[in-house]
Amino acid sequence: MKFSANLKPSRLLFFGLALTGPLLWAGQTLHAGVLEKTFDAPDGLKVSVKTIAPYAQPADLQIVCLFKHKAEGDTYIEAMKDLDDKLGGLLSSLRNRGEFIGELGETILLEPPAGTIAARHLLLIGLGDEKNLSLDALKVVGRVAASEAIRLQARNVSFAPTIRDQGNTTIGVGDGDGAVVENLLLRYDTNQRLQKERLAAPLITDLWTIDAGTKYYEDAVQKVGESIEKASRTIEKRGTEPYSTAK
Repeated sequence: MKFSANLKPSRLLFFGLALTGPLLWAGQTLHAGVLEKTFDAPDGLKVSVKTIAPYAQPADLQIVCLFKHKAEGDTYIEAMKDLDDKLGGLLSSLRNRGEFIGELGETILLEPPAGTIAARHLLLIGLGDEKNLSLDALKVVGRVAASEAIRLQARNVSFAPTIRDQGNTTIGVGDGDGAVVENLLLRYDTNQRLQKERLAAPLITDLWTIDAGTKYYEDAVQKVGESIEKASRTIEKRGTEPYSTAK
């Protein structure tokens, strides 16, 4: 599935918000109160951590994560509640009807009604049972997010873990973002290598945005930067032999 036949692939990976009138501040970009920090990443990508709500980031594909549905009711606060409200209760309806359970790695792709959110498409990824949330689970989510973005040929992708927005404080925001980014980059690198051997469809994602709340921004910047360095070291050690001997 292609979002647009006119999309031209380029390279940029994002985490956050953007407004007009940028100013430089403390080595970062400040857009009328919105912070953004951009990193160089493997495979020509750039990863940017930004402060933005998931409903506000323009993108081909917005990704949010949801815990497994609770019979007694799911928790939506702050950005998650705003997103559900702007979608007219769409997330709540899918959950309450048992049509999106939220098992780890489960996905469902939605086309938001016009004028509701800034992104053209919305992908939900399950986090699994809340009591089992771990960095390993978020590594799975990172790989799923990258694979789905590649499969859907989304040029601009925004990612919001939305864990705090479901009332969970088990894992630090920066640690969770770092786990997602590291595994997203590793999966993307695999796809790039497969492309070179014509074992995958040609695609280069243009923009990734992983949304960070203002109070978690500094932690997210630090941990995402560390995760990019870690992924870079892993990628440098990967072999260069062909994946397949088939001609």
